[in-house]
Amino acid sequence: MILQARYNNTMCGRYVSPDEASIEREFNLVRTEWRFPANFNAAPSQTVPVIRWLDGRPMAALLRWGLVPFFAHGKPGKYSTFNARIETLQSSASYRGPWARAQRCIVPALGFYEWHVNADGTKTPFYIHVEDQDVFGFAGLWERSPVEADTIVESCAIITMPANALMAGIHNTKGRMPAILTREMREAWLSAGSTEAAAALTAYAADRMVAYAVSSRVNSPRNNDEKLIEPLETDVD
Repeated sequence: MILQARYNNTMCGRYVSPDEASIEREFNLVRTEWRFPANFNAAPSQTVPVIRWLDGRPMAALLRWGLVPFFAHGKPGKYSTFNARIETLQSSASYRGPWARAQRCIVPALGFYEWHVNADGTKTPFYIHVEDQDVFGFAGLWERSPVEADTIVESCAIITMPANALMAGIHNTKGRMPAILTREMREAWLSAGSTEAAAALTAYAADRMVAYAVSSRVNSPRNNDEKLIEPLETDVD
């Protein structure tokens, strides 16, 4: 499957999204109308929950994962936009607008997957989470793209950055990791000015992250159950 192979070679292309009750508790949200279970294999183009700053407070929303630029008339382009590289937030045609307009969001997660390339060329999926936050948040950008006068596509991207020591060993072909926010920097990322928000984008401490190999069942987004995050006993080169 071509799309599956593309996702497995990018960072971050799969993650575990919490259920609505867990998100509401963790982010102190006023109860919303959304209702959904945990997604143990969230993949690009799916609808995912995010937190964004609107009308002076954090608000919940369900957005397409894979940013559709304002100028695209609601149509996803041929290039992947589910990750936004930190190095090009202010220069990329797709992301400089949301960055300039402070359209920042938090994408709640329980953990994420990454594929390690072994010496023989095979790939082993790993599940990674942080040990000091049961529910954490990726830093993201969101955008509105008008299709017609009364139709708008809302979408988001997860920001990525150079890997810390742990992730460099796992994501050993590209050396990238998602931008994970500390609890202390969540509000600044959502509501502060660009300088303070940019300061929230630091590589999460490697000694506060946990990683282990999991089943290759995660390779297919059709598989979506809690067994995907169970440890796999294996040796990785």
